[in-house]
Amino acid sequence: MRALSSNRAVSGVGTGSGADTRLAVEAAVDEAFRPLEGREPDLVLVYASVRYDLPTVLKTVTAAAGSAVIAGATTSGQLEGGRLIEPGEGIAVLALAGGGYRFGLGHATGVQADATRAGRALARAALDAAGPVRSPHEAVLIFSDGLAGDQQELLNGIHKVTGFQIPVVGGAAADDRSLAETFVFAGDRVLRDAAVAVWIGSDRPLHVAGGHGWQPTSLPLMLSDVDGQVVKELGGRPAREVFWENFRPRGGPDTKLYKKAGGYHSEHAFGLIQPDGSLLIRGAFIDSDGNLRTFSPMPPYSAVQVVSCAPDDLLEVGEQVVDSVVRDEEASVVLVFDCVARLDILGERGHEEVRRLQQAARGARTFGYYTYGEFARTTGVAGYHNATIAALAL
Repeated sequence: MRALSSNRAVSGVGTGSGADTRLAVEAAVDEAFRPLEGREPDLVLVYASVRYDLPTVLKTVTAAAGSAVIAGATTSGQLEGGRLIEPGEGIAVLALAGGGYRFGLGHATGVQADATRAGRALARAALDAAGPVRSPHEAVLIFSDGLAGDQQELLNGIHKVTGFQIPVVGGAAADDRSLAETFVFAGDRVLRDAAVAVWIGSDRPLHVAGGHGWQPTSLPLMLSDVDGQVVKELGGRPAREVFWENFRPRGGPDTKLYKKAGGYHSEHAFGLIQPDGSLLIRGAFIDSDGNLRTFSPMPPYSAVQVVSCAPDDLLEVGEQVVDSVVRDEEASVVLVFDCVARLDILGERGHEEVRRLQQAARGARTFGYYTYGEFARTTGVAGYHNATIAALAL
């Protein structure tokens, strides 16, 4: 457990690139730790492309971080301070000290076999590591293997420990769009089929927000036949046929849906209708066998709508999300979890997005990565998203 006075946190961000892992991570660590002026950090977050030697990355970070809590994930690109680091490139490190925060680290493996159990175990471990003294305000930061198991079930397990009052935010690890293997980091350990949680205690309120900018293009539809991630029928009709009928393509039919390369996301998806009328976005694509498939399972007989988006909608929502978590002048950094689906759709305007996110941060520095799914749970149990942006200010 790490606890400091309630002054504004001091943070530093560093990045490294190039083919040599050791040189890249040393550059990132040196730059991130410099603003701390010799002070030992309390939290270090590490984001890296899977092309690097990950054990070397964490060994180097650990050697410099002392007793700090260290967590992170592999990515499909990173963002910091208004700059976009493209997928396949770079290591990004955040070092944070002070601010009156308490941090506790937990992790659990076996997400694929039993995601609910893993979520419960990692949340309990993180809470125990944060120490017996509870803070007035708390949140849980999580990183999960983006290709392991049902992410909403992982969140269900976390909820059994946190309850309704404690918000959850974070991202699913990615692998530069290759969809082969993703990893999360806990201390000096590189883990797969796993999730990592950082319990955060604070003297000031901790604000979590998420948003997506997608709009319905269909009436509500019932998932009348679904097998895991494969949607077979919508309202008793072949799912692919119904999905295609509700496209509103920009500039002609979205033929890329049928030619999905690794990591490509269509401008159309599903919106899972919640009791309050809001939508949880679930990315969708046609697989090589011609099946309509989602990136995470959806409950049978639930109500959905086909949704679409435009770049301007995504850009506006991103600004709103970041602006909503920066409530005072004490924020030092805004942690951002941005789906790679959004980056695919924005294309070259992805650089515009990161600049606009930084402007919305009002003096705090943005730091984040492109994910295979986002966590933003503030009310209820549901809170795993696709094609969404989530944020927390520290």
